[in-house]
Amino acid sequence: MTIRPDQLSDPAVRAFVEAVNAGDRTAFEAALAPGATMSDDGSDRDLTEWTDREVFATRGHMDVESESGGGRSLVVRYRNDAWGEMRTAWRFTVEDGKIARFDTGQA
Repeated sequence: MTIRPDQLSDPAVRAFVEAVNAGDRTAFEAALAPGATMSDDGSDRDLTEWTDREVFATRGHMDVESESGGGRSLVVRYRNDAWGEMRTAWRFTVEDGKIARFDTGQA
C-alpha cells in the first residue's frame, strides 16, 4: 500500500516528492529553501551533486509507504536506475514552507 504524493500531509514535502517523481528539477529546486542541506546514511552530502546522481540522472522515484511527524517523516520504497529499489527513511526540516534539510538512509 502506498500513499499518493497528492495525499501527503505537509505541502513542502508533497512538492518535494512530486518533483522527484516527475523528474522536474525546476520544481525540485523551488521546493527547497535557500542553502538547503541534506545527509545520506548519516553523512552530509553536497545536495546538488547528490540529487544529480541519485535522482535526476538515474530517474529516481519515491513510493511512500507511510508518513508520521505531521508528514515530515516518510518511509519510502525508493528506486533509481543505479541502485534498483530499496526501503528508505526520509526526515524533512521545513522552514517558511520550504525544505531546509532532508536526511535519508536505509529504513
